[in-house]
Formats: sequence, structure tokens, C-alpha cells
Amino acid sequence: MNIRNRQQFLMILAASAAVLYAGDLLVVGPLGTWWSARAQRIATLRKQVQEGTALVRREAGIRGRWNSMRTNTLPADASLAEQQVLNAFTSWSRGSGAEVTDTIPQWKNDSDEYSTLTCRLEAAGTLATLGDFLYRIEGSPMALRLNSVQLGTRDKTGQRLTLGLQVSGLTLNAEPKP
Repeated sequence: MNIRNRQQFLMILAASAAVLYAGDLLVVGPLGTWWSARAQRIATLRKQVQEGTALVRREAGIRGRWNSMRTNTLPADASLAEQQVLNAFTSWSRGSGAEVTDTIPQWKNDSDEYSTLTCRLEAAGTLATLGDFLYRIEGSPMALRLNSVQLGTRDKTGQRLTLGLQVSGLTLNAEPKP
């Protein structure tokens, strides 16, 4: 091969390498990044569609559960709600044999849509009666939640126990918009 032809060949080869490098840098690299981002977005959307489809299939059950929960909330009237909760505590204590010694209700307006009635409750009895009392609270359809439970003893033998509870009840202030 001639020196002149060799130089032209090397120049063409160098120019081709530069064009390929620039093409990779300016075209292939960004297209690869775009393609990866697109594939990730498609995967995210497919997952969201699957979750939405599952949610639509469970709609009747979810709506039924929500309607059950909404109908078991406390009344919107504060005094009526307090009376209902205190009457329930009295009924549960009579049924279980526990003795309610103190109840302190307190309202919290957390949102425009709902408010909570938090009751601090002190009860006394044996382990069996206090366990039955807790069981009755937990088994109630009323919209109550046990926030804290404290158990202590009143005597040296541990036969008489005290139970400190913090219970929250839910009140919906307005009908939710569908």
C-alpha cells in the first residue's frame, strides 16, 4: 500500500471513529437512557393497573366494610356520643364484673371531617374480670380503639388489679362525598 493511500485510510478510519464516538455520545446514549426510563415507567404503570384492577374487584367488600364502620361511629352530637360510650362502659363492666372507678372523656377536633373522643378509664377487679372487660370492649362493633392499657396491682397477693385504659372513639362530622 502506498503512503498516501495509507494516510487517507488512517484519516478516514479516524474520522469514522470520531463520528461513531459522537453518534454514541449524542444519539445512542440518550436513546438508551430514554428507553430505560420508558421501560421503568411502563413497569410502574402496569403495577398501578394491577393494583387498581384488584381494588375494583374488591370494591363491594371494601364499600361494605366502610359502610359498616361508618354506621358504627359515634353520633355527631358530643353529649350523645359521650353518653353512649359511658353507657357502653357501664354495660361492659356489669357484664364482666369489673368495677369502673373513674372515666375522663376529652374531645379532639383533629379535622373538619372527623373528631375523636378520648376516654381515660380506670377499672378494678380480678384478672378474669378485667380480661373479660377488655374482651367486651374489643368485641364491640362500636368505633372504639384501645390506645394504651396499663395493669397494676392493689394488694400484695396480686388478686385485686387495676386497669388503666385510654380508649378513642371516632365521630364523623360530615357525610363523605362519593
